Amino acid sequence: MSKVFIAGGSGRVATELIKDLIAAGNEVVAGSRHPEKIVQLNGVTPVALDLHGDVAKLASLMAGCDAVYFVAGSRGKDLLQTDAMGAVKTMQAAERAGIKRYIMLSSMYALQPEKWAEYPALAAITDYNIAKFFADNYLIKSTNLGYTIVQPASLTEAAGIGKVSFGSGNDTTNPIPDVAQVLADVLDADNTIGKVIMMRSGETPIADAVKNV
Repeated sequence: MSKVFIAGGSGRVATELIKDLIAAGNEVVAGSRHPEKIVQLNGVTPVALDLHGDVAKLASLMAGCDAVYFVAGSRGKDLLQTDAMGAVKTMQAAERAGIKRYIMLSSMYALQPEKWAEYPALAAITDYNIAKFFADNYLIKSTNLGYTIVQPASLTEAAGIGKVSFGSGNDTTNPIPDVAQVLADVLDADNTIGKVIMMRSGETPIADAVKNV
């Protein structure tokens, strides 16, 4: 069992992720600008989180946690201070709090800008991908965190199918529950540390896919 901190705790992915983490026996501290919107479950502690705030405050919120998830997103409204710098601050805070494990929700091909124009769904979110490009690169190159970066294709509100395909390929879609399950499953999968996992719907059960990363 781990105690995890989630940045972006009231979002669509976070809501499903929290359910999965609690079901697996973990404890969750979920941070959001709107803590009242965080799903209410036993084992979940909602806290007010301001990614515009300073790193010391973020570190204090994370104190005592074993891992940090970044699943926040401004939906294009605050890309620099939330999706880019906000992510970096949570990495700095994790290191300041002595936390080693860090799991990032990113975007398909975020680290490969030359790919963005090839897929209309990615071309439509170029500014978001730029923010994720810098955040992902900072995580890889400027921290000593035991990171896993999950880069899904386009998210949909569809029901999860529990099956995925990992690795590069044609940009398709992922139901949000499947993305959340992958995020939850990589927490204790040491084979995913230091890895970037591109994902989309596929034929491999999620547990098997994670095991074989």
